[in-house]
Amino acid sequence: MQTQPRRELDLTLHYHRTVSQWPAQPEPRYRPQPDPSTRGYEPVNPEGPLRQLVRRLWAPTAVLIGLLIKFKGVALAILKLKVFATSATMLVSVAAYAWIWGWRFAVGLVAMLLVHELGHVLELRRQGIRASAPIFIPFLGAAIGMKELPKDAWREAQVALAGPIVGGLAALGVWLAGAALDSDLLIAIAFVGFLLNLFNLLPIVPLDGGRAVGALHPALWAVGLGGLVALTVLRPNPILLLILFVGGMELWRRWRERGSSEARTYYAVRPWQRAAVGVTYICLAALLGLGMSATHVERSF
Repeated sequence: MQTQPRRELDLTLHYHRTVSQWPAQPEPRYRPQPDPSTRGYEPVNPEGPLRQLVRRLWAPTAVLIGLLIKFKGVALAILKLKVFATSATMLVSVAAYAWIWGWRFAVGLVAMLLVHELGHVLELRRQGIRASAPIFIPFLGAAIGMKELPKDAWREAQVALAGPIVGGLAALGVWLAGAALDSDLLIAIAFVGFLLNLFNLLPIVPLDGGRAVGALHPALWAVGLGGLVALTVLRPNPILLLILFVGGMELWRRWRERGSSEARTYYAVRPWQRAAVGVTYICLAALLGLGMSATHVERSF
């Protein structure tokens, strides 16, 4: 009667003893490592970032379009504002120039163009002539529109020379600031300011130099046209070609009208006025050239 329970007990003890004596499982020699290329991997979003952006912008854009349609009279009035037209074309020009030279240089270049055009505007207002706000054209510069022509070639020369004079003074100020701050960027902007104002003194219409030398002698337009042709041949450029085309057409128009009574009255300039224009033109061109020479630096910004 006692033998069977003892046997069961012995078997149980033997079983536990056998399991406890089993050898431990060895550590695997190779553990698979995760693929580095899949690290940080997320499932592809079927919507896509572009579609997400469009979906987020759609609601405010639709609201804006609805408001513009509802208040189209107010929107058109804003678009007609001179300040809006000037600022919008300025931003477009800054973006165009920044694409090539960077935004800091682009802002300085557009500022030089603005100051140049403001010189014309100030002189026109002094003469009582209404002028439009400056409009900027990427890679062509800027321009203003006159509601009427000056009374004679002497006053037109004053308007023409006012732009390079004010623009040259602005370039001088930027040069002094660049020298004080040891900034190659400001000195480079000053160089461009001197260059732009000197280029505008070429004696060919529609540039400032062409409008100024009309008070000296209209024959100087032919000299300027020949010089521009030579420059275009040596350094072909779309801008030079455009100026050459416009200047040639304007020269032909003025040459045909040279014998009319209005033309003779318009170009009737007194000797002292002619001397004042000639001295100012030559001195201004020389000073701008010296400014270019002094501010020429290699780009390092």
